[in-house]
Formats: sequence, structure tokens, C-alpha cells
Amino acid sequence: MEYIEREKARPAFCLKDYLIQSGGSDPVTLHGAIHRIRDMGHFSFLLVRLPDTIIQCVLEGQAYEKHRPHLHEECCVRLTGVISAEERAPHGLECHIQDMVVLSSPAAPLPFPVNRHKIGPALETELGYRPIALRNSDRRARFRVQAGIVQQFRNFLQTQGFTEIRSPKLQSASAEGGANVFSLDYFGKKAYLAQSPQFYKQMMVGVYERVFEVGSVFRAERHQTARHLNEYVSLDFEMGYIDDFTDLCAMETAMLASVFDYLRQSFAEEIQTLKVSLPSVDRIPSIRFVEAKELVARTYNRKIKDPHDLEPEEERLISDVIKRQTGSDFVFVTHYPASKRPFYAMNDPENPKLTLSFDLLFRGLEITTGGQRIHDYDEQVAKMVDKGLAPEDFKSYLMAHRHGMPPHGGLGIGLERLCMKLFGDSQIRLSSMFPRDMGRLDP
Repeated sequence: MEYIEREKARPAFCLKDYLIQSGGSDPVTLHGAIHRIRDMGHFSFLLVRLPDTIIQCVLEGQAYEKHRPHLHEECCVRLTGVISAEERAPHGLECHIQDMVVLSSPAAPLPFPVNRHKIGPALETELGYRPIALRNSDRRARFRVQAGIVQQFRNFLQTQGFTEIRSPKLQSASAEGGANVFSLDYFGKKAYLAQSPQFYKQMMVGVYERVFEVGSVFRAERHQTARHLNEYVSLDFEMGYIDDFTDLCAMETAMLASVFDYLRQSFAEEIQTLKVSLPSVDRIPSIRFVEAKELVARTYNRKIKDPHDLEPEEERLISDVIKRQTGSDFVFVTHYPASKRPFYAMNDPENPKLTLSFDLLFRGLEITTGGQRIHDYDEQVAKMVDKGLAPEDFKSYLMAHRHGMPPHGGLGIGLERLCMKLFGDSQIRLSSMFPRDMGRLDP
């Protein structure tokens, strides 16, 4: 019998860790893909793509004679060398190669260069070769930042007493209602892909009080817009024993502040690569829905076409006005009409035509929807009936209400939308690693 020792589980070479920990000139062993080759006659500069960055390596002498004829861009290599100071190199460091092993060579040339700042082809072509395009420094930086957002979302909420949950993505009832659900046959029964973890995170408030989830959700909306995806990542949390919905807004404000502070500290290189301007979120202004509509109409001499919802152009204009008035890139829009909110949204006791709900706009785009939920069983059943829904279709959801629920509420953040506005993109698919829209199921 043989045993696998845990000491064999060693991390990949990380240049950021090396910069922090190393004080000597001992040889290091690292591995990566050759991002670019610059031949200089009797030696070459190799830019080697590491997990966290790109390092400049010098191939010279016997190592050059031995390996240069066999090297191509995207060859995967393992090399040993000494890292020394070189102010002209990225990070002021370069690695002088002492030994190298070519682990693999590409069987075909790249469909387009990935070692330039901008990828050349049109977006549709890029998406068709997405695993290749993601090797580009700009694309890699985007999704490292996105991973950092998710990581700090988790970290922060755990410090606030939240428990992470995993809700099923196959469900017997749709959370939002309407026709924008993917239905499927589940062993002879009708089932749906989850539009959100809404029902389950509400149920789990009765278990843990504060819960959160990071997961994919699915919307069968027939659209081809720059702001919609049919599958996206939702950052959800739900809180019990709240005083009112502003507790949720305060928690989101604190969470976003923590996330952006974390990005400043831990992803400075990626932020510089992407030329991202991180917003300040010490506090976020709030405006009621009706007041926001009137503000835009008055400021821009626009007619109010839809009194029940915000048009995309109105979201942009509200953000512009608030930015000029307060300097904030964010604004909470509260008290949406009950006619446009789901059956679980609590009505405003002072005006039942409105709800204790909100959206968060970021640089002209809605990235969050949330609000206080109905926790009383009879009140929830009555609102379902009022909206033309059959309570018997929601037995599992109502079970928690029947047996007692605390005052609670929550929200969901569209991760790709947040990143889209953070990166200053005009197209949301750039912020999805493998986007799914009406026309794309591959790669």
C-alpha cells in the first residue's frame, strides 16, 4: 500500500507572495505559459504567464541554444531561475533562466493574439473562442477582480453573522411569477430552473436568521440587450428580525464599502490594468420612486411614460442627477409600486399601493433589487390571491409562514451588472466568463 502525503499539496508560484516574503536571491522554480517571445539575437525575453501576473524571463547562454528552437507562444513550461531587480521589467523584476522543461506545445496557432492590451476580433468571435480570449491580460484581470468581489462578499457577511446556504436550482414553483422561467420535465412532473433563491433564503431565515448565497439564476427572457443575460450570478442575502427595509440598505452599503476597500488592497495590479475607478460608498443617497420619476421629468423636461416602473434611460438620468447633486455613484430608489413588485413584497402600511422595496442604481444601471418581505401567513396568502395566484401552488414556501417567521427582508445583486459598470463596459457579456444569451450555449 502507498500513501499520498499532504506535503505534496504545494501552491503554485505566486509573484505577489514572492515580493512579500523573499529577501534573497535563491533560485525559484515556477511554471506557466509563454505569453510572448521577444528575440534579441543571442538571447530572448520570455514573458511567462503565471496565475497572478506575467513575469519577464531571460533565456540566454546554453539554455537559449537548447530551448529556443522549440519554443512558441503558449508553450507550457517549468523553469528554474534567479529573480533579480530590473527596473525596466514589469514589477521591477526579471527571472534569469537556469533550466527549463517544455511541458507541452500548442498544436495550432492562436486564432487571434492574446498578448496585446486589446483583443482584435469582434465580440461574437471572441466569445466563440472564450477559453483562449480569457488568457489576455485584460480579460484575466476582469475575472480576478470578479472573484475578489465574491470572496469579500462572503468574508464580510460571515463577520456579520450570516450563514452561507445552497438552494436547489431545480424547483417546483417559480419565485418571481410570469412567463420568464425555463420549464422542464422532472420525471413526469413539471419543474423550473430557479429564477432566484428567493423562497429558500426566506425559509432559512427561520433557521439561521441571516443567510446568504452565491449562485447562478436563470431567466427565460427573450431579449438581446447589452444589460441582460439568461444565466447570471446572483449575490443574495436575507436578514431576519429587521426593523424595516433600511436595515437591508445599510447592510449592503457596508458590504460594498468592504468589497471596494478589499479590491484596493488586494487587486491593485488588476485595477491599474483595467483603469478602474473604484467608487466611495461610505454612505449612499436614497430617493423615493415617485420623487425620482418627477426629478428626471423636471430636470430633463421629459414626460413620464410608465408611472409604475423605471425605464433604462430614467435609471441613467437619475444616476446622473444624483451624481451631480451628491457625488455618489450609487443611489437607492425606494417604495416601488406594488403592481410591479412580486407577491412576497410587503406593502407600505401608509400607502398600500406602494411597497417597502428598493433598487440600487450604480452608474446608471439597476444592480440590486430588494425589500422587506411579508412574514405573516394570512397576509401572504391574501396578497397571493389578490395577484391571481393559487396558494396551493406554493405549499412548501407557505409552510414556513404557517409555522412562524420573523420580520425579514433581503436583496439580490447581479454580479455581472456590478462588474459591467465597475469596468465601464457597454456590454454585459464581457463581464460573464461564459455568457449565456438567446443565441449562445457554447463554449
